[in-house]
Amino acid sequence: MHISASAPLSINEDGIDKNVLERERNIFESQARESGKDENIMQKMVEGKIKRFLKEVTLLSQDFIKDPDTSISKLLKNSDNEVVSFERFKVGEGIEVSSKDFAEEVAEQLNKDG
Repeated sequence: MHISASAPLSINEDGIDKNVLERERNIFESQARESGKDENIMQKMVEGKIKRFLKEVTLLSQDFIKDPDTSISKLLKNSDNEVVSFERFKVGEGIEVSSKDFAEEVAEQLNKDG
């Protein structure tokens, strides 16, 4: 249930796609530059945001939904369990929907009825 609700990208940091991490880093660096802070402070801001991002998207570092004071890692350790893999399925994921202009749809329906 936790995986379904919190949508982690991987079990731990090692499983995060390097391209995703690099994209996030670029976004955070851009935001830091806009702040106009000193370079040293900007790097600390970026590293802090990267750590927060990893905490949000890696299963073991996420806070357990039923008890936010406990991380998934701690929960598993206390119950002497581990996660070796997971799969998350989202209803409708991968289904392509063609988009039409509403006016075109109405006109199409009128032509069929006429």
